[in-house]
Amino acid sequence: MAKKKIKTIIKVFPMGGAATPAPPIGPALGQHGVNIMEFVNQYNKATQDKKGQKTPAEITIYEDRTFTFVIKLPPVSEMIKQELKLKLGSGVPNKTKVGKLSQAQLKKIATEKLPDMNTTSIESAMKSVAGTARSMGVEVEK
Repeated sequence: MAKKKIKTIIKVFPMGGAATPAPPIGPALGQHGVNIMEFVNQYNKATQDKKGQKTPAEITIYEDRTFTFVIKLPPVSEMIKQELKLKLGSGVPNKTKVGKLSQAQLKKIATEKLPDMNTTSIESAMKSVAGTARSMGVEVEK
């Protein structure tokens, strides 16, 4: 089978299991002539277990208006909020702290997110997660 010609690649960040054809997804896909409901249905089916979590998808759209998509892991900030059961990060992260992340929790998030990160070292991934935590007003135990 001949390789399909890629028209574009777009990234969307809908809630897992709850994507709708409303903006930003509808217009992003519609301008490329993709069947929006087909994507929404496939995405929701694939992310049923991630309801309530922001779950990014990278959609590859081909010249013949067909598409494939890859589901990525939620952003690190979402993973931290889920781990600490937080609603929001801090509005003033350097003054107001909203939680504390243990080394074990830090390593768990870094290990989970490693395949999506641009590093292969767990130590580097942990530093990256710790940086995100600090910017959200979450203390990281030494």
